Amino acid sequence: MRSYNLFQLKAVEGLCCAVPEASTVPPFIGAGRWTFGGKLDGDSRQPLDFDDRAADTAVRFNGFYLFQTMDRRFIA
Repeated sequence: MRSYNLFQLKAVEGLCCAVPEASTVPPFIGAGRWTFGGKLDGDSRQPLDFDDRAADTAVRFNGFYLFQTMDRRFIA
């Protein structure tokens, strides 16, 4: 698994954006609507709803992976 920075949208419970650590954070993450939720890597537990294959595909096309989680550890 690659390493990601995880951001959580404040206005929508459980909506997350995973951005590869080596990539630039997308502009929509700024403006105070998102909060940093931590790092995801091989050493940390990822959200139960996180799909590695979907993340790889999304990152290849978009540069980030948006997903919804019900995992309470990752709800802002």
